[in-house]
Amino acid sequence: MRNRKTLPLDYAIRNLGRSPGRLLLTVGGSMLVVLLVLAAVGFVQGMRASLVESGRHDNVILLGSGSEESIERSEVPVRTAGIVAASVPGLRRTAGIDGVSPEAHMAMPLGEGRGMTVIRGITPEAFLVHDVRVSHGRPPRNGRNELLAGRVAASGMGFAEPLDAIGTTITLDDDTYTIVGVLDASGAVADGELWTSLWDLMATSQRDTLSCVVVQVDKAMPEDIDAFATMRLDLELASIPEAEYYAGLSKFFRPIELMVLVTALLIAMGAVLGGLNTSYAAFASRVREIGTLQTLGWSRLAIAWSLVQESVVAAAAGTLLACGLGLWLLDNVIVRFSMGAFGLRMDTNVLVWGLVAGMLLGVAGALLPAWRCLRLPIAESLKAGE
Repeated sequence: MRNRKTLPLDYAIRNLGRSPGRLLLTVGGSMLVVLLVLAAVGFVQGMRASLVESGRHDNVILLGSGSEESIERSEVPVRTAGIVAASVPGLRRTAGIDGVSPEAHMAMPLGEGRGMTVIRGITPEAFLVHDVRVSHGRPPRNGRNELLAGRVAASGMGFAEPLDAIGTTITLDDDTYTIVGVLDASGAVADGELWTSLWDLMATSQRDTLSCVVVQVDKAMPEDIDAFATMRLDLELASIPEAEYYAGLSKFFRPIELMVLVTALLIAMGAVLGGLNTSYAAFASRVREIGTLQTLGWSRLAIAWSLVQESVVAAAAGTLLACGLGLWLLDNVIVRFSMGAFGLRMDTNVLVWGLVAGMLLGVAGALLPAWRCLRLPIAESLKAGE
């Protein structure tokens, strides 16, 4: 009579130690696959979070007409900020200052091999309309060629702590700038930027137009800003809510996110196929053992479940190692892109994806090899290896 009970778990655990080399390969392969999954999902999470968290629902951006998809390509007359503040009632005022921020956004090389970074020229009004704060140091002063470094931007420049960037000099074109503070934007795109005085940046870049004007509404509505842009044909403006602008950027970068995920999936599939070969070779050497277990009354289902347990335990060990390494090595790793930089995110959601991938890898790595071994007749299994 068939034994309908499952094999004890300690039987599966003991079998893992029978071949230390195979166990090491299984654990190492699982760790590398899960680490790849963590990196891919962390990349997507980090990019999406930096864009989604950047847009305020009470902010409206005035851009040059035809440049609604890119602030860097936009050109807006300098006088626009004063005109919109005087023409649109109901804007937010703080301490008697209108929430109107003229800004210039430029991607510039930092020199000394530090790569390209987005430089944002701002006036003090920028701190009224954006959710940012100076966590260390002080804001840049006009006429002094001073910079605020976003937390992510400072880390991307090689500083272990953003605070260490203060006092560093950077060359923009032929002008020397000094970092005098650290900017904290709570994960928004400004964390990957350098901020400086609007007028200093315009002098350095020899530019005479703004990139945009960010307007914060109170009693006014976004439609009022849109009506202003429509009526002032001489300014050639287009308006878009800030949250909508960054949502559009997120859609624009969706193909890149998809490419990263597909690449990770293809590499993972290759690793899984290699793992299947290893598992099949290991299980094939135990065909006689499997036939003996069937002779003793254990069902094929019970034996298959025991083999899956072996694979899942080994994959779980690799998965836990990968999660630990991911938190240690990948969390907040800086990735530069056209909007500045962002950090990989190893949050709870990303770790869950890694754990699920590891468990699926363990199950998939055992089922097919187990089926190929268990489909043999008992008599033929007992003759294996003779």
